[in-house]
Amino acid sequence: MHTFLRNLFMDKTGGEIFTVFSLWHLFYIGLTILVISVILLVMRNHADNARKHTTRTLIGIAFAVYIADFFLMPLAYGEIDIEKLPFHICTAMCTMCFLSEHVGFLGKYRTSFVLLGFLSNLVYLIYPAGVMWHGVHPLSYRVIQTLIFHSVMTAYGFLTLVFESEKFELKFWRNDLAVLVGLTLWAILGNGVYNGTSEGYDHFFNWFFVVRDPFYLLPETVAPFIMPFLNVALFFVVERILLWIIQGVKHKNVQ
Repeated sequence: MHTFLRNLFMDKTGGEIFTVFSLWHLFYIGLTILVISVILLVMRNHADNARKHTTRTLIGIAFAVYIADFFLMPLAYGEIDIEKLPFHICTAMCTMCFLSEHVGFLGKYRTSFVLLGFLSNLVYLIYPAGVMWHGVHPLSYRVIQTLIFHSVMTAYGFLTLVFESEKFELKFWRNDLAVLVGLTLWAILGNGVYNGTSEGYDHFFNWFFVVRDPFYLLPETVAPFIMPFLNVALFFVVERILLWIIQGVKHKNVQ
């Protein structure tokens, strides 16, 4: 059984390699757009409860795919990948979006989690750098799991923004900022705990890019003092722009 599962989930090398904007990449993007379009079409005349059930189902699927990955990693990679702990923006927001659907006191920040989760997963879906680094076949478990996870999270975020647009307001900027600062501190904690070198352990993590910038343009000695603030400022500005667009669409629909 182990051998069968190992052969099924392990990285497939040789032949075609997954690359950005390849046919396989465009397939995943197109599939995400198709799923969103179908759900919008089907749910256009349904009540709010049905729409809420749909988005809850999507975040449940995303969280299930994320948790199941920890059990399949030893078969796929030969080990459990610490990189997949919920310290990066996509995995952290998946966890918080799921919890905010079920834990009362987190409900206050749910729209902030959704907004940040949508933006981060959309960016990754468009440029899945973490998949390309491994240079594996498009039908490898690593590629399929990662792209499906980010596709479902993107669909969840977009549909929540559409179905619950009245809940996304510019006036809630304090909550959005608090989530960004909280994520930054959480990522700093994760990097501080897990980065290091000792007997049999030599790992470098850059969760939420608080240690180094994504393109390693800043000097190594300077980046940790700039990136946390730059990340918060950048995402906060992008969130304001997206909310401004949502406000404009809502105002136009009312007229």
